Amino acid sequence: MPATSHPRIAVLIGALAVLGLALLAARITGPRMVTQLEAETRTAIAQAGGRPVEASFIAPDGSLSRNPLLSGGEGLSEAVRDRVAKAVAAVPGIGGIRWADGTALAESADIVPTQLHCQDDVEALLNARTIRFEESSARIDAASRELVDEVATALRPCLGSIIAITGHTDSSGPEPGNLALSRERAEAVRDALIARGIPADGLRVRGMGSRHPVEGLAPTDPANRRIEFSVIATVPIKPTPVDTPGPR
Repeated sequence: MPATSHPRIAVLIGALAVLGLALLAARITGPRMVTQLEAETRTAIAQAGGRPVEASFIAPDGSLSRNPLLSGGEGLSEAVRDRVAKAVAAVPGIGGIRWADGTALAESADIVPTQLHCQDDVEALLNARTIRFEESSARIDAASRELVDEVATALRPCLGSIIAITGHTDSSGPEPGNLALSRERAEAVRDALIARGIPADGLRVRGMGSRHPVEGLAPTDPANRRIEFSVIATVPIKPTPVDTPGPR
């Protein structure tokens, strides 16, 4: 064997050893780091007055992430939600912040998401027609399936953005039931859009019950039973080592 082969083998062995140590470190420190981030985030949320809010550090693929997904606290004011998100963003080691209902806070905590033209296209469709459901059910009425087809087509040019789907009801029933039904209907629309080729990872749902009737309508008016869409551009979040851990 030529003498020059030995240095190459030594370099290869050294590289493999470094790689093995890096993978081992990812397995050991990743979970511990996220556990610490979870504890510090809970404290930050409480101090910011957002106790109903929870933070998940699990990415869509099941891996650990430094980019928490915030959920809960739908009844909080926008000012409180903003304060909570910024408090979480200030925790050392946290990456970008994202709300489960579709709003996002970039790492700078100062970038405001912008609406895209797709929302105008969808609103134009829904101004004339409404996605209807079977009575007291989250099952989309057969007559509305064509409208859902058109909504999916209108959203397709803006794939890669975040699409928030919000369900509303009238006030004819008890509010806990209204909240549950409005979310179930939003989820039904989400599932229908996924079936029509809209990626699931860009869809967010929430139910508002009867708290936000259409301006000018009585809270009991059936026209308050509706689905609204918010399509926003987002800023890409920088990946971190914890987002791509080694094999387990």
